[in-house]
Parts: sequence; structure tokens; C-alpha cells
Amino acid sequence: MTESRAPLVESRDISVHYSRWVGSRRRTVYALDDFSIKVHPGETVGLVGESGCGKSTAGRALLGAVSPVKGQVLFAGKDITHLSRRGWRAMRKHVQMIFQDPYSALNPKLKVGTSIAEPFLVHTQKRGTELNAAVAGLLETVGMPASAANKYPHAFSGGQRQRIVIARALALHPGFVVADEATAALDVSIQAQIVNLLVELKDTVGLAYLFISHNLAVVRHVSDRVAIMYAGHLMELGSNSDVYDNPTHPYSQALLSAVPVPDPTRRSEHKPLTGDLPSPMDPPPGCRFHSRCPLAQDRCRQERPPLTQRSEGHYVACWVN
Repeated sequence: MTESRAPLVESRDISVHYSRWVGSRRRTVYALDDFSIKVHPGETVGLVGESGCGKSTAGRALLGAVSPVKGQVLFAGKDITHLSRRGWRAMRKHVQMIFQDPYSALNPKLKVGTSIAEPFLVHTQKRGTELNAAVAGLLETVGMPASAANKYPHAFSGGQRQRIVIARALALHPGFVVADEATAALDVSIQAQIVNLLVELKDTVGLAYLFISHNLAVVRHVSDRVAIMYAGHLMELGSNSDVYDNPTHPYSQALLSAVPVPDPTRRSEHKPLTGDLPSPMDPPPGCRFHSRCPLAQDRCRQERPPLTQRSEGHYVACWVN
């Protein structure tokens, strides 16, 4: 994916902070800090990292589900950071989310067809026979029979429900979809079906994805570029081959070395990380990874490294590597 192409979605140094009460004190949770990323038309960017690192917050910020305290989010060059409720309602035609849990993503009291029809009822004039045909077409697109529209969510398996959620997300032909752990709640065999479906839809419909996951094998399969997150910061960003075959940041190296290799004759070279995860309510100065980094120097403990280009399209936030 060439950097010269205009991005469809772009974030510029966005930060998301939450306030909460801890005992009698009001504390701030620094969930996301200075997050910058670009997603081009027809591209899949994988966003990976440990649980609690800010992946889902980043995806929700791009879709306006949470408001950044600083920075900008742009869609097709237009600033959408602080759209009004009416403005975001219009934007929903262009951006959608596939949620992690297909069981809670669907209203159990509504038939599947009613759930899928809702975007058409809100945003278009489709009604009657035309609406029913559109719902049936979406179900068939995701490999479900049209008759599924007349059943309730409890009648389907987890994989089938996720297909229904995907169908609803595609209803208005969005250009950009955030897939937030879209396969995490599914069995391995069903995961493969959903991943292959997402890849097929990208090729046939031309979708751009932010694919959020902690499953590095799945991310490698679906992504054009990969971003590595740690404690609310981007640590490394590059093409699929750059990040997986030549990881540069010490955290990326540790994360990728932990991936099991399906070869019983190959000895694992994984070295467990030492130290504790930093608290999001009390993040350390400098690089947030320095407390666990075997290469940390004094500068790492004092100054936060910027995300710097090391080769074409390959960015790393590290003072040492």
C-alpha cells in the first residue's frame, strides 16, 4: 500500500482519557495518547497488542463512539473529530463497526431481518418488497439463507450470529469498518470462516478495515499493514512483512517471539518479559515500555521516543533500535 495515496481515514495525535473515582480521589485513565494512523481505501490495517493496551479505544475514537481530548480524526480529508449528533448520524453511512461479542450485538427480542433492516429504515427510503430484498441480499452475501431473516438470534450459532452482525454492518455500503476482535468469541474453525469472509468482502466490495485483534496469526493473514500498541502508544507500524519478518521495537520482538510455531522439532526462542505493566492511571515518563525493556537506557526513562520512519513505510518508536 503506497503512502502517496490519500488516506480514507486518518487520526492525528489523538488522545483519549477517562476520569474515574478511586476511593475518595478522582483519577485519570490515560487510555490512548498521541495515536496517529492512516487507513487507505481497500486496505486492512491490523492493530495488535496486549489486552488493555488501548486497541478498542482507538477503534471507537475513529468512529466517534468516544471523544478524544486532543487531536483530529479525518474521513476522506474532512475533520470529523467533533461532529454533532446529526453529523455523526450522516457519517454512519460511511463508517461501521463489527463488535467482538455477536451474542450481545444483536437484540434478542428482534428478528434478524428487523435488525438488518434498521440501517435502511433510518438512512434510506427502502420499504416493503425493496427492503426485504435488500435484507435477503445481505444475508446471502455473508453466506446465510434469506429465510434467516424470519428467525430470532437465539436460533443461530456464534459464527452465524457474527455473519449476521457483518451483514448489518455492510447494509449501507460503508467505506470503512472497524472489526473489534471480530473472531475472538468464536471456535477456531468458525474463526477461519469469518476471517475468509472478511477478506473476500474486502476484495469484492472494496472495504477498508481497522482489524483489531490479539491473535497475531489472524492479523498476519488479513492485514496489509500492522500496528503494534503498548500501554496506549504505537510502538511500531509497517507493512505485514516489515513487522512480522523484521520486527524492530523490543516489544514487537517479544510479542512475535511468543507466537507458537506448529513445528515440534523447532525449539522456542521466546524469552518472557520481566517487570510489570504500567498503570494507565500513573503512566511512567519516557517510553512506556522501558520498565520491561532489556535494552532500556537513561534516555528511554526520561524522553518518550517519537514514531520515526526507519525505512519506507516502516515506523518505530524507540531510542535504541
